Amino acid sequence: MSQAERMVERARERVQAQWAAIAARERRNLQKVLAAFHAARVSEEHFAGSTGYGYHDSGRKALEQVYAQVFGAEAALVRPQIASGTHAISACLFGLLRPGDHLLSASGQPYETLQQVIAGPRPTSLTALGVEYSWVPLVAEGERAGDVDVDAVLAALRPNTRVVLLQRSRGYTWRPALSVTRIGEIIEAVKARRPDVICFVDNCYGEFVEDLEPPQVGADLIAGSLIKNPGGGLAPAGGYIAGRADLVSLAADRVTAPGLGDAVGPTLRVNRDLFYGFFQAPHVVAEALCGAVLAAAVFDALGFPVSPGPDEPRADVVQAIRLGNPDALRLFCRVVQECGPVDAHVTPVPGEMPGYTVPILMAGGTFIQGSSIELSADAPMRPPYDVYLQGGLSREHVHIALTRIIEQFSHAGYLPARMAAY
Repeated sequence: MSQAERMVERARERVQAQWAAIAARERRNLQKVLAAFHAARVSEEHFAGSTGYGYHDSGRKALEQVYAQVFGAEAALVRPQIASGTHAISACLFGLLRPGDHLLSASGQPYETLQQVIAGPRPTSLTALGVEYSWVPLVAEGERAGDVDVDAVLAALRPNTRVVLLQRSRGYTWRPALSVTRIGEIIEAVKARRPDVICFVDNCYGEFVEDLEPPQVGADLIAGSLIKNPGGGLAPAGGYIAGRADLVSLAADRVTAPGLGDAVGPTLRVNRDLFYGFFQAPHVVAEALCGAVLAAAVFDALGFPVSPGPDEPRADVVQAIRLGNPDALRLFCRVVQECGPVDAHVTPVPGEMPGYTVPILMAGGTFIQGSSIELSADAPMRPPYDVYLQGGLSREHVHIALTRIIEQFSHAGYLPARMAAY
């Protein structure tokens, strides 16, 4: 056994308790999914799909019933035509907000592509159409660093505030993801001050990580991507919106068109994949979490800062690792790409992406393009050169990638002296 393999094996021994807790949560979430499948009476006929307008698609209706029940929502919209999580969130914001309304981001600035939706510079952004927008910085220092500053959020509410936005996952930041419990506390505080305000949660990367979902603690609306957690690695495309029925209906008018709403949208023979992926999602998310915990343990032992730590609670599937070196970052992503089942021969290079002010390096040899529930890694090319590792349909795939990363880091001289202890 190589030095790198011994290190990963020791890390596995260290995280057995965390893995056991993840397995227990997987069972609880799978029980919820099974109960929803049974309540919707899911049958073979629901897998047929539809074409054209997609009128009267019974499979689509059953799938949306399943999503709504599992997420504790009144209604859900689940469509392959939703191109991404950003598309789903954008549909919600454009459905909810009107000129003169105020949108308040309570969890700091949203990730860069969503900032394009909100504040431009395109003339189709929300602010260009007359929506007011502001954001509240996260707590900067102390034990609560990276948390939502609830007092500041309440102070930032305006008479015309219609939507308070919360981003559950960390994005390209070092802050911890927001737990569902914390989301509930923030919503409770906002509703106590302004019960009329809509609390909307970007739920990307968080589904099935915990026992509850945001609508179960008061969120009015949530949205996410099917090529992340809830697709279970099987959904070929799509996104979802869930929450209050009247708000889902408003968002549906922006996914299709006013007056058409959720009545149209063919499922194009992908229903089986969407049902199957959602059934698999609790297990796949658990595998990704086990891989993330293992990565945290490995890099923590090597002396690299990690967030969250191997023993810390998790609210999304993302593992941040501070590499501190642009060449180490490039090597990390190159090895992740080499360990993928698809396009392993391709070398990822930093590139310009819409909405980002610095080049982005992305690695993901995935079966579904851009799927971040499959093993992938990405990072903005800026100090302190944090890399964001996510996904992994199997913890063993993550194990293999970590072993190779350690080997390559050792050859390149990027490992600290403590590596000699292994």
